[in-house]
Amino acid sequence: MRPHAITVRDLSVSYPGREVFQSVDLTLRGGEFTGLLGPNGAGKTTLMRAMLGLVPAEGTVEVTGSRAIRNVVGYVPQRHNVAWDFPIDVYAATLNATLGQRPWYRRAGEREHTWTQRALQMVNLADLAERPISDLSGGQRQRVLIARALVRRPRMLLLDEPFTGLDIPTTEHLLELFRKLVDKGLGVVMSTHNIAEAVDACDRLILFKGGVVADSRVDQLDSAAPWMDTFSVAEDSPWLRGVRTHLEANFA
Repeated sequence: MRPHAITVRDLSVSYPGREVFQSVDLTLRGGEFTGLLGPNGAGKTTLMRAMLGLVPAEGTVEVTGSRAIRNVVGYVPQRHNVAWDFPIDVYAATLNATLGQRPWYRRAGEREHTWTQRALQMVNLADLAERPISDLSGGQRQRVLIARALVRRPRMLLLDEPFTGLDIPTTEHLLELFRKLVDKGLGVVMSTHNIAEAVDACDRLILFKGGVVADSRVDQLDSAAPWMDTFSVAEDSPWLRGVRTHLEANFA
């Protein structure tokens, strides 16, 4: 798999009376696991959606090669943005995500069905393939969204709080899966509120609050200042001491 890169230049999003973020410059690379961290309302979800052209934005988003970004990126939204009462089962919900990978007039063939079966196996949902999505638990629904992203055979994954509602074994299984995909050249960008999870799993962290506060390899983010600026905490904050202790333990 040839690594792709997404280059974001001077990207800004604002709504009437509110600026979400301004002048964001980023390069997201294949073969790299990136954590996107910031408080609620920092603009992390909007950044991902702006990169995909799902919200109006100023600036540019470019992908290496000539393919459109939506053909390169698999996006896992937060599950509360999905109509889970739609009358469809797990298999069909995953298979339907291949619609963008084939002409609209061609029915899914053996190739798409093979991709669907593999994606469900990767997220441990093969045994629930015939279950209606309305009957799934929160964690199972989250895994459906991840399967829908994987079935598109993306070169990069954008994951918006992907482990919400998942138990620890499932989270660990998916983190291991994402790491294997990264090692094969796929890029993964994950927004999360779990700082320890990001420190342990990611190669790179982007601290985000209305823009990029810091962008560095994990082992180089041991200074208190960017964490204080991003999360509005004092230098003597117990939370900040916990973050720095975790960093030191990982990279001592």
